[in-house]
Amino acid sequence: MEITAITEQVKDKTRCNIEVDGRFFCGMKLETVMQNRLKVGMAVTAEALSAMQTESEKQTALDKALSHISASMKTEREVRDFLKKKGYLPEVTEYVIGKMKEHRFLDDRAYALSYAQSLSSRKGKRLIAAELRRKGVKEEDIEEALSAVEGEEESAKAILEKYLRGKELDQKTLHRAYAYLLGKGFDYDAARSALSALGEDE
Repeated sequence: MEITAITEQVKDKTRCNIEVDGRFFCGMKLETVMQNRLKVGMAVTAEALSAMQTESEKQTALDKALSHISASMKTEREVRDFLKKKGYLPEVTEYVIGKMKEHRFLDDRAYALSYAQSLSSRKGKRLIAAELRRKGVKEEDIEEALSAVEGEEESAKAILEKYLRGKELDQKTLHRAYAYLLGKGFDYDAARSALSALGEDE
């Protein structure tokens, strides 16, 4: 096998395309090409080029993953899904996940605690737990996060008062309000307590 072309990528000047025997073989960071002194006419093996590309992609994938979490915290599953959509190989993904955990950029336990605390005034524990499960957080981390949340009944009452503002407090409206609280993830006891606080029999 022989390298027949090394061309700069149009959308990313830090990367280039490698052609072998007249066909596209892979994309690679320009830095990796220079480090390995790749040039047109050089004899190579598919295994050697693939190994170079994998090492190159590890750093690229790590950079992209770090940029992905820069705006807000992410769970391990969310980062895995992000890298999968970007087309990275499992080996590259595992490297990135390992590095991010090592440097504490990924911590599902801390994520769950932060997520539960930040949403507890707007959502009930049941809904928060369901959302964390969808994000791939383990049950023990979810339980720990929710155990740290206090004042669910007060949150339900505040949400109920906002929902009922300007509405007539008839039986139909109260039934809808009760269903609304359940839909927000509050349990039956918290919903009933919030309604009872209005002096109404739900």
